[in-house]
Amino acid sequence: MNDPSQQSVREGFESNDLFILRTGSLEQHILGKQGDDLRIDWGYFYMAAEKKNTVYSIGLSRELRAGFMNGIKKESVNRRENSGDNIVITRNLGQVKEPVTGKLMLGYDDLYSIQYFGQELRPYWNRKGDRFITQLLVKASKEHESLLRRAYAFDRSLMEEAYRTGGKEYAELCALAYRQAVSAHKLAESPEGDLLFLSKENFSNGSIGTVDVAYPAAPLFLYYNVELVKGLLNPIFYYCESAGWDKPFPPHDIGTYPRANGQTYGADMPVEEAGNMLLLTTLISAVERNTCYAERHWSLLTQWADYLAEHGFDPENQLCTDDFVGHWAHNTNLSVKAILGIAGYGYMAGLSGKKEIAQKYTTIARELAEKWVEKAGDGDHYRLAFDRPDTWSQKYNLVWDKILRLDIFPDYVAETEISYYLTKQNKYGLPLDNRATYTKTDWIFWTAALADSQDVFQEFIRPVHRFMNETVSRVPMSDWIFTDKPEKRGFRARSVVGGYYIKMLDTKLNTP
Repeated sequence: MNDPSQQSVREGFESNDLFILRTGSLEQHILGKQGDDLRIDWGYFYMAAEKKNTVYSIGLSRELRAGFMNGIKKESVNRRENSGDNIVITRNLGQVKEPVTGKLMLGYDDLYSIQYFGQELRPYWNRKGDRFITQLLVKASKEHESLLRRAYAFDRSLMEEAYRTGGKEYAELCALAYRQAVSAHKLAESPEGDLLFLSKENFSNGSIGTVDVAYPAAPLFLYYNVELVKGLLNPIFYYCESAGWDKPFPPHDIGTYPRANGQTYGADMPVEEAGNMLLLTTLISAVERNTCYAERHWSLLTQWADYLAEHGFDPENQLCTDDFVGHWAHNTNLSVKAILGIAGYGYMAGLSGKKEIAQKYTTIARELAEKWVEKAGDGDHYRLAFDRPDTWSQKYNLVWDKILRLDIFPDYVAETEISYYLTKQNKYGLPLDNRATYTKTDWIFWTAALADSQDVFQEFIRPVHRFMNETVSRVPMSDWIFTDKPEKRGFRARSVVGGYYIKMLDTKLNTP
């Protein structure tokens, strides 16, 4: 339900050796709502357990609780229509003298997940419309022990790899981010057969397929499954290569979740999104060590690289991914993104054997970086904006120069910035810039990854860990927090925390 007052239906039935309960809205207005802070009110929620020593019941919660205390009997009414009804499964494990185990299974079948440029798409697991969730519940029950072993093995490997890469606090934060980053997406297949991994911009504006949300989230998926990164970019390339988008830079989004029918955000982010798409495509090429994916969209990538070469160095008054601070002209960190986006295009050209093109764009990037160092310099650090002396900001976009070994900016730029940032730390982290005490936790991880020393990296991570332990904001993990008090500034449950895996991605790409 979107709200408790909606009328619902509930029923119980048997399948193979399972009791299964199902509940959903009576109305079933599929894909009927779009926006943020809404709950799905189409499709059906399932709860299942083995028949042995199990009873199920449907009714009012106070009656069910009383019945549980007195020994629940199976509900005689199999189907109910009532906004106040609940469903319950009770398993009797007997008189417990030694440790015993049991299981319940939960599932959700949304029937149709996404409206994609006018066409309604099923969830990926049932993309052909030939499967039933009851089949999956039966299959999962039979495979429970092997699935659990695989899950525990993955848990162990994640923690061991993260601990080895960044230390205890880093590993715990990566573990906290994993499920949140994955579950803020929906997996589907386009009518053309391409994978779609569509993000929802939770507790921000509800956009679907946001480019500058894919950008910070990508390290997790680049590390574990690069096909999902292609799934992030496929809908953007499709939109830009269709008649629906005719601007020389990429869109901000492709709609408002769950309707992906074209950009609905009220403003463009020309330099931001062009840089994001070029860098993400470059990273796919780096992980796969080929440009097969990039070649499919080479004309668009060329268009965006040329756009950045002309407009990216000294951005006009426009938004960047940190759009909550408003429009900002001459943004030096945005300029870094543009320069490295151009360099990324050169990198891909080199990887695909286009030597002259590679040399041309790499030279452009290095010349712009040389200008950047001169124009952004402010003594012992670099400015927030070219025309704003006595300002500073996190230059988190610099991280790709290091990870991709592009050799565009002099090493001393990152070294200078890291030394300066250490003087600006607060109890709960490094502020985003000099304008406020709040920060973005994902960008702190990227900034920390610029450090060559493990000890210095951990100096940036420990305050974020402290915040997550001490915060009084009882919400799914926020990425927009205050650094001087244990409170979130805004946002929660967003995919961008996949960016915490940046240090692991660096290790993956640069370990022989």
